[in-house]
Amino acid sequence: MTNARIRPAVAADVPAVRAVVDAAFRPYIARIGVVPVPMEADHAANVAAGRVFVAEIPDEGGGGPVRVAGLVVLEPRPDHLYLDVVAVRPDARGTGLGRLLLAFAEDRARALGLPEIRLFTNAMMWENQRIYPRFGYEAVERRTTGPYDRIHYRKRLR
Repeated sequence: MTNARIRPAVAADVPAVRAVVDAAFRPYIARIGVVPVPMEADHAANVAAGRVFVAEIPDEGGGGPVRVAGLVVLEPRPDHLYLDVVAVRPDARGTGLGRLLLAFAEDRARALGLPEIRLFTNAMMWENQRIYPRFGYEAVERRTTGPYDRIHYRKRLR
């Protein structure tokens, strides 16, 4: 996806952020039996705090307006970058946008001088258990928190 542009989200992006997260995570409700945490996040607060970065792509035809097709929510911690959310609209899956967002997170961690990225995913989101290891993430722990069975990953940056 060479025509995508990643930028910090602004307040006007909150409806698009909410729509991308909803479209990306809604299919998992039936599978995991609860609403995924990202769907209940305070998107406006995350945007205001500078944690959300959106990926814009041109609308159909390439020359028209842009739309938010994906995003990451990143939170710097003292010893790592916490990758809270990666979300891609279903109609943009398979285009390399997710890969671009993960690469952006790595670049951000390096720019902040952080040696690794950490994230977790619901164990019922099987697709993620195939995706993250392909990009160098290693599973380090499985933990249940309330109704959520989560697999924790990390990627050490060189």
